[in-house]
Amino acid sequence: MKQYDVIIIGAGAAGLMCAAQASKRGRKVLILDKSNKAGKKILISGGGRCNFTNLYIEPEAFIANNPHFCKSALSRYTQWDFIALLESHQLSWTEKTLGQLFCDQKSNAVVDVLLSECADVDITLNTDVNKIEFEGRYLVSTNHGDFQAESLVVATGGPSIPKMGATDFGLQIAKQFGHKSIAFKPALVPFTFSQQDIGRYFKDLSGLSLEVNISCNDQSFKEMALITHRGISGPAVLQISSYWCKGDPIEIDLLPGIDAVELLLSAQQSRGTTNLKNILNEHFSKRLAHRLAQVLMPVDLSEKALGDINQSDLKSFAQILNNWVLTPSGTEGMRVAEVCTGGVDTNALSSKTMQSNKQSGLYFIGETVDVTGWLGGYNFQWAWSSAWAAGQAV
Repeated sequence: MKQYDVIIIGAGAAGLMCAAQASKRGRKVLILDKSNKAGKKILISGGGRCNFTNLYIEPEAFIANNPHFCKSALSRYTQWDFIALLESHQLSWTEKTLGQLFCDQKSNAVVDVLLSECADVDITLNTDVNKIEFEGRYLVSTNHGDFQAESLVVATGGPSIPKMGATDFGLQIAKQFGHKSIAFKPALVPFTFSQQDIGRYFKDLSGLSLEVNISCNDQSFKEMALITHRGISGPAVLQISSYWCKGDPIEIDLLPGIDAVELLLSAQQSRGTTNLKNILNEHFSKRLAHRLAQVLMPVDLSEKALGDINQSDLKSFAQILNNWVLTPSGTEGMRVAEVCTGGVDTNALSSKTMQSNKQSGLYFIGETVDVTGWLGGYNFQWAWSSAWAAGQAV
């Protein structure tokens, strides 16, 4: 039976980072992963360019039942620390919208950096963990034999994108050792709508995008939204989906920063002979402008001149443009969700080391923990930060 100081289950962002940190401290480290390649989710992230962090990391950008838990790790290993790591390997980066940083040398290069940092780490792939026992040390039984260590780090991620082999295995380990968990729920995921709503609002508009301000449960995001053949997607929608629960309505401001009542009443006075849809054409694509004028009121206003529309009807229509309330029927689910909310309950973990308060030598890091970031590099930063914290302690 092979002996190690630390066994890490999961060769993703968090697992590799933790292994690198622990090995630098002279620890003998083994990573086990059932995949045939390390860092698989890193490789597909950001369209293959890896949105590895964000310039504006702050605790408020993370969702958790304990919103304070993430603060310690995020403050001790910051976005600047990970940027410095990449730059020390001669990698460069480009900032896109809202502080999102992408690797110029693409995702493969980020994985190569982590593997280089793990030069003294044993990594065993295509490995199924069959059983974990604790008798003073952790005994991990696999299809490649049995391994033993004094510390066990669970870095198995969440169950989003199951075609890549993602599961809730981390929560199963947590349960075995008496930990509570918050059930995983798809996050950063497109909304779907009923066939009736699709037919009425979105039919034949698939592929159209526009900037919106979208709100739900006291949270809002101003970014692009994209109409799909099953509902709506795009950055604004993915962001708000993390705060949405089934049955919740969402509110969409189709003209963020513009008072639609003021816009249309002013146009009614100065351009009364102009059709409503022609005014809307100045702010939306022609197809969307026509559809909005057709369906957002009980009567079709699309062919009506502004001067012929009752002022109260025009105000009602304008108010809907700034606050269109829709209720999604669901989401596209784990199949396409970028991450999950939920995970191991942080009340039984140390925010400084990520170690269990119930079970000595047991650590949970990354997405396995009940901390979920916004779209745009926040979840990678949580992986780096939580892994670094555990790597100093194991």
